[in-house]
Amino acid sequence: MAQAHPIAKTRGANGDTLRKGAGASQNASQRAPGLRVRLARLDSLTLWLFVFAGAFVLIEPSLYELLFPLALGVALLIGFRIPASAAPLIVLLTLFNMGGAFALMPYLDESRSVMFIVISIYLAMTSVFFASVLTHEPERRLETIRSALIWSAWPAGIAGLLGYFDVAGLGSIFTVYGRASGTFKDPNVMGPYMVLPIVYIVQGFIERRSGALKTIVLLSVPLLALFLSFSRGAWADLVGALGLLFALSFVTGATLAQRRMMIVYALGCMAVLVVMLGIALSIDGVREIFTMRASLSQDYDEGATGRFGNQLRSIPLLLDHVNGLGPLRFHYYFNADPHSVYINAFASYGWLGGLSYLTLIIATWVIAWRTVFRRSPLQSHAIAVWSALIVIIIQGFQIDTDHWRQFYLMLGLTWGIAAASKTLSTASIPATGNALLLQGPQRQQALTYQTRALSHTPREGDRMG
Repeated sequence: MAQAHPIAKTRGANGDTLRKGAGASQNASQRAPGLRVRLARLDSLTLWLFVFAGAFVLIEPSLYELLFPLALGVALLIGFRIPASAAPLIVLLTLFNMGGAFALMPYLDESRSVMFIVISIYLAMTSVFFASVLTHEPERRLETIRSALIWSAWPAGIAGLLGYFDVAGLGSIFTVYGRASGTFKDPNVMGPYMVLPIVYIVQGFIERRSGALKTIVLLSVPLLALFLSFSRGAWADLVGALGLLFALSFVTGATLAQRRMMIVYALGCMAVLVVMLGIALSIDGVREIFTMRASLSQDYDEGATGRFGNQLRSIPLLLDHVNGLGPLRFHYYFNADPHSVYINAFASYGWLGGLSYLTLIIATWVIAWRTVFRRSPLQSHAIAVWSALIVIIIQGFQIDTDHWRQFYLMLGLTWGIAAASKTLSTASIPATGNALLLQGPQRQQALTYQTRALSHTPREGDRMG
């Protein structure tokens, strides 16, 4: 019997191996899409829960701190990369906290001062996280963040309303000095927190994600809670943020019809705000506190030892202390907190921290204004986030915002959107003027493509239920 040639056996064996390998590869490729979908859902869930938990900080460490490692771990698993363009954010936040560490050195035996710097470092890490998480599937992750912010405003706001009206004796838990604080320790923090969710809700109406009735319902609790916080800063933040939202939406509108509708939307929002304000002021207790808080200046603001007097008197002292006064030690000198994030940056973090913080704010202004006018699918998110962040930055002159979780979230998102939008930028789309020079179907296609890029109307599956 003739024996099979060794090479033939080898070829047969190799053929079987190749066929088995090809089959395994095919099965793996069939499983891969399903695995990616499951990982994406897990990523969306953990990210949503992490952002949602940012509204519940009555007890510290809060759920927000506990969920951060989980959100980070899942993000690393599915897609996470620190963008090179976010290097200034990372360097400046590092220098800011290094300044705080140097200022802390003489006071390492004071647990409150140590914890203050530890929290600062942690919050800086969350900002880098939000900037980096947008390097992978930024549209999906931004929609997840948007949804979490809107829904987090409801339970936080309901808690504030229950506390303000002292339902079931909850006033002692969810109010401070008769002002709604909800699931926050301070009404001056809860009020500004509501600004970005409200901006997103109004923007959803502008982009026709939701109708007028749904928008009014979504706005009702966050808007009333913000008002009953009786935070003058929050009131100013809301007016400024909505004004900038409408202005930027008007300027970046692709067509004249869109710009005309923006005026109608703005007038409609003003009407809703006036009606809601009138309803709230019809309550005697609300009207009394509103009249008192509506004054531009309070007793504790005025005089040499008032809020602004202390800030002015602290400047010569801070110039003489390169390492600042030490974390949380401003009140030892002036019997009050600085009530200015910029004064506090020099007082608690020294010259290194103060100068780094100022540089960070300036750099953020530059990249944010560039991003809001960059045509990309992320443009609407850039407009919403910057509309809310810029008013918080300005508010920093009269309140300490350096430990606000929402500030670091918006800071990171601003840098992350700037990095992601460069990749997604529709630079190849003709400008409106150039598109008008085209003829027939080409002209219509260019204008339609440009309009979609500007408005970024989401797919049906992306819309909130």
